[in-house]
Amino acid sequence: MRIEGDHPTVTVTEARQGNRRMMNTHVLVISTIAVVVLFALIYIFFFNNPPPAGTPAV
Repeated sequence: MRIEGDHPTVTVTEARQGNRRMMNTHVLVISTIAVVVLFALIYIFFFNNPPPAGTPAV
């Protein structure tokens, strides 16, 4: 990485290199798990509860 003027400049190879800590993968996995848990909770709350007494069955 070179400094030209006030901002750093990277070569094409440096810009394309991956992140060894794989933070993008961690964010993707955690976000996917969070969405699955959220939809499971929505399903349990809305669709798994019996209808109130006196409600006609559809």
